[in-house]
Amino acid sequence: QVQLEESGGGLVQPGGSLRLSCAASGVQARLYTIAWFRQAPGTERAPVSCVSYRDGRTYYHDSVKGRFTISRNRAASTVTLQMNNLRPEDTAVYYCAAVGVHYCTDLRQAAMDFWGKGTLVTVSA
Repeated sequence: QVQLEESGGGLVQPGGSLRLSCAASGVQARLYTIAWFRQAPGTERAPVSCVSYRDGRTYYHDSVKGRFTISRNRAASTVTLQMNNLRPEDTAVYYCAAVGVHYCTDLRQAAMDFWGKGTLVTVSA
């Protein structure tokens, strides 16, 4: 069992930055590939970024490339998502998820093994 807890959400103006953290705990938490998803009102939950357990390779959705950076502190079992140049369309609840595979190859919601409860990010003037 893996427990995930997100933190770092809040209200920010367009162009601003936020750093989200996902703390993973539980048996072998550090062995899981970790992904960030987001869900805006009225939309499906969708993957934003991922960092693989095996080799640290990363994935970014096209909409956040060049603005978001995912990183992993394996010793601390934490994954951060640095979000820069935020836009109103980035407003959503952000969730971290863990999957017991080595790579970020399948980012469907149904493929994830564990989920956090989410943290709200609001980008507004």
